[in-house]
Amino acid sequence: MFKFLKKKLKIFEKKLEEEIDAELEKEVIKEPEPKIVEEKPLAVEKPKEKPKKEEKPAKPVEEKKILPTRKRARKAKKEISKEKKEREEQIDKQIEESIETELKRIVQTRKSIEEAVKVDKKPSRTIDEKKLDGLLWDLEMGLLESDVAYSVIDSIKKDVKEEIKNTPFARLRSGDFVETVLKNAISHVLTTNDFDFNKYIEKSKKPVVIMFIGVNGTGKTLSIAKIAHMLLKQGKTCVMAAGDTFRAGAIEQLTIHADNLGVKIVKHGHGSDPAAVAYDAIEHAKAKHKDVVLLDTAGRMQTNYNLMDEMAKIKRVAKPDLIIFVGDALSGNDAVEQAKRFNEVVGIDGVILTKVDTDAKGGSSLSIAYTIGKPLLFIGVGQKYDDQIPFDPEWMVENIFGK
Repeated sequence: MFKFLKKKLKIFEKKLEEEIDAELEKEVIKEPEPKIVEEKPLAVEKPKEKPKKEEKPAKPVEEKKILPTRKRARKAKKEISKEKKEREEQIDKQIEESIETELKRIVQTRKSIEEAVKVDKKPSRTIDEKKLDGLLWDLEMGLLESDVAYSVIDSIKKDVKEEIKNTPFARLRSGDFVETVLKNAISHVLTTNDFDFNKYIEKSKKPVVIMFIGVNGTGKTLSIAKIAHMLLKQGKTCVMAAGDTFRAGAIEQLTIHADNLGVKIVKHGHGSDPAAVAYDAIEHAKAKHKDVVLLDTAGRMQTNYNLMDEMAKIKRVAKPDLIIFVGDALSGNDAVEQAKRFNEVVGIDGVILTKVDTDAKGGSSLSIAYTIGKPLLFIGVGQKYDDQIPFDPEWMVENIFGK
């Protein structure tokens, strides 16, 4: 399952990891240099020595000789002592101020070094943008080959690029970093829409009418039988409506499934009006208090405008609560285009993707829900009635990246 997609993603992982390793090796060579930067301010204590040299009371001593009397000498001594005290106080203040300013400078220096280191490391600890764009181009080509829709590829590329650019480079040392980035990008694509089918059935007014649409050969009839089987296990009652009246084999096929499951089927003859079949099935469900009506329709190509118009007529008559598009995973990007066209004509509420277990590429599984903005409800993983599971993004991611 998804072997081709796995291979392309692994190639991208390997190339990106090699690029990260190369950048990390460059960083190891550069790392010792910032440690030596600007450590000198911490050992500076010279301001204490300077005030000692300035203590030269020579001039006031010379003034004593000029004074004629002892009184003047005593006054001069008092003035000198006062001056000394003032000077000592000033010196003490200057020392305190110099210590404070030095401490401030040390703190500022440390901050500036840290900021400089951050600024220097940020550009060096990121992959060159041109190289990253080149790797993302290779990823784009690989995803296109895996039938992934271009809008999905664009979303994955943007997420990968943003996460790599904004992640601290130290975290890139982890060996599983690239895989985690890809997982996050793909999970974002897969979780664009969430819808709890069982909760909707439980809360909705009965009968809940579900109309199944899609092209020929996608597995609509079997998908209806699988849904009926699931609802029966939950204690719900169902009615099947054989609305594919263009193909005689389709009525017979749905009848076999109904008999196997013990479910009532409403059917008309080959070539009858499918809208009339839908109407009768809904009326029967109302009369018998059934919970769900499962309405089959003829497979039609999205390019057949007459059949697409007829499908719109069935919708007007049946007024379904849910319209589910059944797509074939093996048809790749064509399934995405089909879903878009059906959504334009009748509107789609959800998607069932069949044959996922045999899909080596996996592009449609990634793309179909994202491109039409509708939830992927179930995926078919086999031919048995139990082989249809509610879609879980985590299950998808595990199968894409699992061994």
